[in-house]
Amino acid sequence: MPEITVRAKDDGSFSAYLATPKSGKGPGIVVIQEIFGVNPWIRQVADRYAAAGYVAAAPDLFWRIQPGIQLTDKGEDFQKALGLMQKMDQGKAIEDIQATIDALRANPACTGKIGAVGYCLGGRLAYMTAARTNIDASVGYYGVGIDGIIGEAGNIKKPLLLHIAEKDGFVPPPVQAKMKEGLQGNRHVTMQTYAGQDHAFARDGGDHYDKAAADLANGRTADFFKANLA
Repeated sequence: MPEITVRAKDDGSFSAYLATPKSGKGPGIVVIQEIFGVNPWIRQVADRYAAAGYVAAAPDLFWRIQPGIQLTDKGEDFQKALGLMQKMDQGKAIEDIQATIDALRANPACTGKIGAVGYCLGGRLAYMTAARTNIDASVGYYGVGIDGIIGEAGNIKKPLLLHIAEKDGFVPPPVQAKMKEGLQGNRHVTMQTYAGQDHAFARDGGDHYDKAAADLANGRTADFFKANLA
């Protein structure tokens, strides 16, 4: 699948992996990376959405630090990924996600609404996308640090689905409680908790991958996008 070039809102441009359905047309999905960049797994996720009939774009959100980052979740790569997350200007990342949304809307292959789905760091960015952009629907898998920006919940006016891992080592029970308390009053937000699951339970091949939980979450996501992006 090709890459496209997306012009940033301020200055410069960045790449996004683009996967299109066999039909050549469909609604859009922005696939938001984990801390590991647009690596083979994120491209695989985009390919899966394309197979399901969507035009999927995975933007390189580390381009302002170093373009083309592709890391694994193992050893030194993991430590490097944590460092990249700490250096990222997340406000600029949201601007880049908005630029990707705009690029998809302008793409002739995109026939309808645009959704976003993100994992880990991308789960947090999916929440921010719901609050700060004109996305039509967003999904976050085990987003980190959402409690610190829970005050943005009032800005969420379009559907948001959050998948929460009950035993998430990066999102402990007090954080989950704060998320639920801060979001439960917003009728646009749906939260699903997965009993016994740890962070990244939906990443195939990861240490905490659980097929049953991943299939359940992915099925809910598919139904959510089908309902909200038609």
